[in-house]
Amino acid sequence: MKSTGDNHSIAEYTNDKELSKKPRMPNIKVFTGSSHPDIAKKIVSRLGLDLGRATTKQFSNRETSVEIHESVRGEDVYIVQSGCGDINDNLMELLIMINACKIAAASRVTAVIPSFPYSRQDKKEKSRAPITAKLLANLISVSGADHVITIDLHSSQIQGFFNIPVDNLYAEPAITKWIQDNISEWRTSVMVSPDAGGVKRMTAIADRLDIDFAIIHKERQRSNIEDSTVLVGDVSNRTAIMVDDLADTCDTIVKGAQKLREAGADKIYAILTHGVLAGDAIDKINNSCLEALVVTNTIPQDKHMKLCPKLQTMDISVMLAEAIRRTHYAESVSYLFTNVPY
Repeated sequence: MKSTGDNHSIAEYTNDKELSKKPRMPNIKVFTGSSHPDIAKKIVSRLGLDLGRATTKQFSNRETSVEIHESVRGEDVYIVQSGCGDINDNLMELLIMINACKIAAASRVTAVIPSFPYSRQDKKEKSRAPITAKLLANLISVSGADHVITIDLHSSQIQGFFNIPVDNLYAEPAITKWIQDNISEWRTSVMVSPDAGGVKRMTAIADRLDIDFAIIHKERQRSNIEDSTVLVGDVSNRTAIMVDDLADTCDTIVKGAQKLREAGADKIYAILTHGVLAGDAIDKINNSCLEALVVTNTIPQDKHMKLCPKLQTMDISVMLAEAIRRTHYAESVSYLFTNVPY
């Protein structure tokens, strides 16, 4: 967290004292930025480490300054910063932290970005439109990062924007496990993609569970005529489970849920990787026919959960921690594409 005083104020994140008693992995340091310290604490707890000591300062003119309070010379450094909250300030903080560790002679610096910002700006939709995801990839590389770990990029081709290795982990194993553990009738349920863009993700989960699937397709009409949606598949008298990578205003999810209810679905769940939940999204969820909206904790949800009884979270920190451990020991991370570590 950051706040601004007359000159500057300090936000310092350190882990619980008892963690220092655990055996340490050699030559590794994990730091966190201001955006999501909670997930960083869970990661280091899983790894048996102390959270690295770093201070972020924001001056009265809103310039960001970072101080690393321990040696990183020759260390394998991981910096956890998610694309949420004050996104642009947090991005600048991440870039400065990467550069500070790099010029302090860290052997390798990895940016751990649970929710990658600007991922929807990955192509030119019209003339003179920027490809901001590519710009961000350049900034991260130039700042000194040697490696990036993230979860469920909006478009997998964003990995090609980088000239450094990118591990794009999938939330599919965690989503599959949540469905099996929390929806008793999952064997007779139907997986649903709320739009054409999420079909590949949805069918991958349906194949893992060996259940039926359906697609909500938006038909583009002529000008001055409202677009209509068509449900391809049968959900009558069954539980429908919508999956998508991201929910911002929740328009697509809420309209999709209404379409499924009209088609006769008994219960409707929505499971998403990144719960941005901006604007009046919480009100839309509360007033919708959804049984539950489930998101991972790539973005903090504490405030949202107090306002929305339908909102649930699943912890994804175990996957990030295992990815860090495997990267540190030069092991393959492909196991995480299909399994949830225990």
